[in-house]
Amino acid sequence: MTLFSRYLLLAFLILLADQASKLLILANFEPGEQLVLTPFFNLALVYNPGAAFSFLADASGWQKWFFLALAVIISLWIVSLLWRHPERRRENIALALIMGGALGNSVDRLAYGAVVDFLDFHLAGHHWPTFNLADSGITVGAALLIIDALLAGRSQKATAGVS
Repeated sequence: MTLFSRYLLLAFLILLADQASKLLILANFEPGEQLVLTPFFNLALVYNPGAAFSFLADASGWQKWFFLALAVIISLWIVSLLWRHPERRRENIALALIMGGALGNSVDRLAYGAVVDFLDFHLAGHHWPTFNLADSGITVGAALLIIDALLAGRSQKATAGVS
């Protein structure tokens, strides 16, 4: 299996895990229903027509198509990067996580008109916005990209100091 196909497989696995978890929640919860699991974590079915932190959730419906188009364009760009630079392992793992998450949320937009969120963390009466596994893939991928950029900068400085 080539490195390129491994990155695509990782993206597909994120998409698959995200959709499987959402189907499980949809089969067992009504919108707004919550299941308290710990003093700081609930499962709660929420539909989000917007993006992260419900950005543009109150828009008139055009945001669905905007976010779908954005996910497709970004995914195509990521595939081209994975194809052209398979040796950039850390960066490509991050990109694959982002692509899998973006596509997972895109499936929701097409199937339900909104993103299915269900992971609800809270502390002392303050709730983090409810999210899903696709959002986690996007967030972890973005964090890995930042770490990769920092490590690449450090490596360039060390190389420049040796010359």
